[in-house]
Amino acid sequence: MKNIMRYLSIPTGFLLVVSFQNCSPAKVTLNSSLPSTSLSSTDGGLNPNTESNLPNASGTWGTYYKPFSADSPWNSRPVNPVFGTFEIPKDSYFPAISSGAYSTGLFLAKESDSPMTIQGLDARGVWDPDAGTYGPVTIPRWPADVLPASGNDGHADIYDPVTGIIHSFWILKMVNGQWVAAQHAWTPVKGSGFGIPGHHYQGARAVGVAASAGIIRKHEVKDGNAVYKHALAMSLTFSGLSPGYIFPATTADYGNEKNYGKIPEGALLMLPPSFDTSKIANADLKKIADTLKTYGAYVVDRNTGTPYAIYVENGSDFNLMPKGWDNTIASQLDQIRAALRQVVSATEWRDGNESSMSALNQNFNAFSMRGPWQVTSTGTAAGAYDTIAQAVEFPASSQQIIQRNTNGTGLYNVTWGKRLPNSKQRFTVHATGEASMRLDVWVGSGVVYSTGNIGDGVVKEFTWPASGGWITVTAASGLNQPSSVGAKLIMIP
Repeated sequence: MKNIMRYLSIPTGFLLVVSFQNCSPAKVTLNSSLPSTSLSSTDGGLNPNTESNLPNASGTWGTYYKPFSADSPWNSRPVNPVFGTFEIPKDSYFPAISSGAYSTGLFLAKESDSPMTIQGLDARGVWDPDAGTYGPVTIPRWPADVLPASGNDGHADIYDPVTGIIHSFWILKMVNGQWVAAQHAWTPVKGSGFGIPGHHYQGARAVGVAASAGIIRKHEVKDGNAVYKHALAMSLTFSGLSPGYIFPATTADYGNEKNYGKIPEGALLMLPPSFDTSKIANADLKKIADTLKTYGAYVVDRNTGTPYAIYVENGSDFNLMPKGWDNTIASQLDQIRAALRQVVSATEWRDGNESSMSALNQNFNAFSMRGPWQVTSTGTAAGAYDTIAQAVEFPASSQQIIQRNTNGTGLYNVTWGKRLPNSKQRFTVHATGEASMRLDVWVGSGVVYSTGNIGDGVVKEFTWPASGGWITVTAASGLNQPSSVGAKLIMIP
């Protein structure tokens, strides 16, 4: 805890409080030979290699400057929201809005940047929460200016414009000339910005999002807009948070059962339309308050002792109290605390293009090819799960490699993504090199549905068992060439 003043003490400073997050540690070896796309196609015609574009970076959705899809929860807003009644309690410290030790930067890689291999904090390696394994992580392009946040979480996010991926690290630091980290996860910049049931952990925050998701970015601070045109990222402390999480979060802090408030992680908090921002003289705070009335803030993490903390990108020209402690601003931060409410429903949503949506999409892929795998017949070597490809990749082999997963890990236990009894399912295979797979759905000790061995582009539809079910997966390689296989499972509306 660093110099954040308690409500009852004499205020002398204003810093962001420590943010304790899911300590699930992460392996991943990233494929640097992924096909490249042009920088213009991934970043809306802007040259992502020059910071001079930042002040004018309107860009398009799914870019360094405007991450995630237009219909992402981050870029969408509720219309006529209905609010809960729980008020975030006062706690040990004043609310915080700042960059600093527990925020992050989003560092921009260049196409010419060299790869970097990240080792683990110990001999096990870096934890990959998607694959559930440890090992070294090789990032295809590593910017020279990477600087992790100085707090215990050591957040740093890296955007690779060639692959369109945001890499998010937890406890990243340099040790004896070698980069090491506790955890790595990744998210597609054109995706929803949250995890999905099939790829549940996509960043270093507790709810499985990139640490840079929803933060106030450097190029936004003085962009002349009346609001930040996305939802903000916020943490609460134990007294505000309840145990568990809700959509769009896919996980929650380790030890979340110790929370004793009523707001789950993943909740959207907003200021009601009646909240009067006209009396806020500080332009930076007014912009945030008006953003909280328009887009709100998602609860992405837990801190210790701060009623709410909103994250600003490190290196930003942002300081609510440049002349020292300001009682007026502190009072207004507390007024915001008292007025923030959880959004429990809305009549509709508007995406980033102001197109109407009846609701935020929750029907995402629920299936993964993560292991562990049991090899039943092998040629040269066993296939391995590749998190970037979201597939099992096989080496070339003159003998077909066949392996099975009977542990049910292909369906991760995201609460809002569970298969509903009697729901219609669509299973679609994507494969290369003539690889194939079979999905078997079980009830008890018997198979009630099987796709049979199917290859690339094959679609199977079936009904999920009324009494629930579990799955086994069999994957088979092609012959005499590298091959891969993965699949998607969604509910049919």
